Amino acid sequence: MTKTTKTTKTIKEGDKIKVEYTGKYNLWDCHYSEKHGKPLEFEVGAGKVIKGFDAGVIGMKKTQKKKITITPEQGYGQVRKELLKKVPIEKIPSEKPLKAGMILVVGLPNGNKIPAKITKIDKKEVTIDLNHPLAGKTLTFDVKIVEIN
Repeated sequence: MTKTTKTTKTIKEGDKIKVEYTGKYNLWDCHYSEKHGKPLEFEVGAGKVIKGFDAGVIGMKKTQKKKITITPEQGYGQVRKELLKKVPIEKIPSEKPLKAGMILVVGLPNGNKIPAKITKIDKKEVTIDLNHPLAGKTLTFDVKIVEIN
């Protein structure tokens, strides 16, 4: 009698996968833990998720769980000083009094909108930070592979 072995597929670039994950990070001086109810579906290596997440799932198997820690370089990059912009105070529309730490939505020339954090206010100018909110942050994800295609 011959024994057959069942091979379990491991994730490689080009595979389409579904993962359940919980992200843990500090955002604007607050610690967040965020579980996503619907599995995330993406093609590994296609650049649809941050580099560290893509790299972290390679070699995993279906139903496997893993903690992935992602450095800023593999996530949203380091904070870039050139993305700190000074804007004349009268150019900032606001229904509330402006204060440091306030988050604004800024329209870009291409029509996209991004969050910007007010970092400093003086009599004539407001300094806003246009970096991604998770730039400079180390991110941790608890992942579970749900499906591999």
